[in-house]
Amino acid sequence: MDDHAQPEPRGPLDRTVLGPDLVREAGLSRLDVVDEIDSTNAELVRRATTDPAGWGDLSVLVAEHQSAGRGRLHRAWDSPVGESVAVSIVLRPHNRDGRPLPTQGYSWFSPLAALALREALAVLAGIEACLKWPNDVIVQGRKISGILAQLAPGANGAPPAVVLGTGINVAQTEEELPVPTATSMLLACGREVRREDILTAYLSAFARRYREFCEADGDPEVPLSGGRGLWGQVEDATITLGKRVRVELPGGQTLVGRATGLDSHGALRVVEEDGSRHSVAAGDVVHLRPADGGYA
Repeated sequence: MDDHAQPEPRGPLDRTVLGPDLVREAGLSRLDVVDEIDSTNAELVRRATTDPAGWGDLSVLVAEHQSAGRGRLHRAWDSPVGESVAVSIVLRPHNRDGRPLPTQGYSWFSPLAALALREALAVLAGIEACLKWPNDVIVQGRKISGILAQLAPGANGAPPAVVLGTGINVAQTEEELPVPTATSMLLACGREVRREDILTAYLSAFARRYREFCEADGDPEVPLSGGRGLWGQVEDATITLGKRVRVELPGGQTLVGRATGLDSHGALRVVEEDGSRHSVAAGDVVHLRPADGGYA
């Protein structure tokens, strides 16, 4: 075999696996798969806005390939065809009595998704992952997934919807990853994993956790499965906490201190050397890195 031969193209998603059975078993509203799109988040915001009745709570859009994927702060996100997962979900959260969730709880949807993916990686492939605040899932210090939440207008005076996008590196080799701080499921577990399988595991875990959080009226302190509230579960899984961090803010400002925890809205609590205390929201951060260098 030629050592320089390119790997065979990964096959398309098996749409029979991502069909009505998954929608029913996971409790989704719908699941559409498209071949190529600019961005699943951007397209789902458009669809949720123009056709809210057709794109209800827990409606899902999956793309074989994104031509203009975006991460936080409009950073480009791309991957060769067939090697990753690009999925977005519409959330129109209501509690068990049918009342809309307080919008203060919306900031917890991204870490909730990260917990769901962490669970799916462990169950499906034995991969131990953790969370890097604010929106990355990390394996052995390298990024395997990023999560992005955006708002879409509510329908008929309803509160805004949330469109939650997740990108997962699945089949990339070391040479195919865009940066040395990234990894993939292939590299993490040493074997190929079908993209349909990680999608199924992730969507099922997310829908279950999301419904439970909605039943708790979006309160991150209410105990959930496993005994702890979402707030505590996220803190337990977040590798950032306890470390000295460097927080880069807009306008060139920098904050250096110890990350001590999260506040009730999921913002990062940072204590400087002089004892000054700060809560930094995800939307206010350009970059967050360990103070002594590195990625996570």
